[in-house]
Amino acid sequence: MLPVCEPLLAGNELRYVTDAVSSGWISSSGSYVTAFEQAFAAWCGVAHGVAVCNGTVALHLALVALGVGPGDEVILPDFTMVASALAVCHTGAMPVFVDVDPATWNINPLVVEAAVTPRTKAIMAVHIFGTPCDMTALAAVAVRHGLELIEDAAEAHGATFQGKKAGSLSRIAAFSFFANKNVTTGEGGMVVTDDPKLARACRYYKNLCFPLDAPRDYRHAHIGYNYRMSNLHAAIGLAQTEKADDYTTLRVKNGRLYRELLAEIPGVRLQAAQPGGGAVHWMNGMVVTSEYGRTRDSLMAHLKIRGIDSRLFFNGMHRQPALERYGCQCAGAFPVSDCLADGGLYLPSASGLTESDIRRVCQVVREHGRS
Repeated sequence: MLPVCEPLLAGNELRYVTDAVSSGWISSSGSYVTAFEQAFAAWCGVAHGVAVCNGTVALHLALVALGVGPGDEVILPDFTMVASALAVCHTGAMPVFVDVDPATWNINPLVVEAAVTPRTKAIMAVHIFGTPCDMTALAAVAVRHGLELIEDAAEAHGATFQGKKAGSLSRIAAFSFFANKNVTTGEGGMVVTDDPKLARACRYYKNLCFPLDAPRDYRHAHIGYNYRMSNLHAAIGLAQTEKADDYTTLRVKNGRLYRELLAEIPGVRLQAAQPGGGAVHWMNGMVVTSEYGRTRDSLMAHLKIRGIDSRLFFNGMHRQPALERYGCQCAGAFPVSDCLADGGLYLPSASGLTESDIRRVCQVVREHGRS
């Protein structure tokens, strides 16, 4: 079975992990944590990186550092991974969902502005599937209303907007290093920022609010979190960061070939590029329309028969029972988000895909339509 994704471990991962084990430092105090933080932050073009145990807590930690809490509202796209919304919920703030752009599938700045209320504290820009948001328009909305702007860059390692990398496009950003990400530690995440005060807050809160500059007396002034990354995970992350440019090049090349081949198939709709943006195609997705002549579910079943794995798109946040019970707010209807959820699927997207793999996938998609 050709998987939707699998990690590419083609660098110093084994050597660094072996070194970490040999040193005896396998916890969060090992040297690879600091080395990974510095290397990944530099790769993103920012000054500070704070490594944590996964992407969801990275996003939560970033929101906490910005002062988001009970009574606040955070505007974010309805079409996203549920972790984006859960991070807001964990602060006690209220997620406010807006529909996405029908072309780029990213948060729509025009709809965002209409959703701003006196309680709005922040806008969350989720770079969906590795395509960057329109950060110029979102930043303008944030400035007009005195709001914070945060990047959920969990899927966008190496993506660019107007020549700057994801992670450097706002005051603070969060990444995931799950096994299917362009840069992986198996499980892990990182907050990146140019603001030393935000970085300091993240370091403080991620480590149970132990004092940063004083001896530990095991008295804690604030409610903190145990969000630390282990030295073993960081060792993998450092090796991955050393190869990040190569992996980004592979994802971009594969994404372009997919688009070239799939664009010729009637009834297949693809994610459009953001003007001024450089997508990294974390996932190569498509939406099946009526012109295809078959349903999305029929195509997925056929792909499986032919030895090709695929995945459903995310369901919209307004469809999530847990978030409905939480009381999340919906700013308008969600025709685009619903269309994506009901007709979308991911195709195999690993960095290590070959041209032959991609051509085979696209040929199966082509043959099944109206066959």
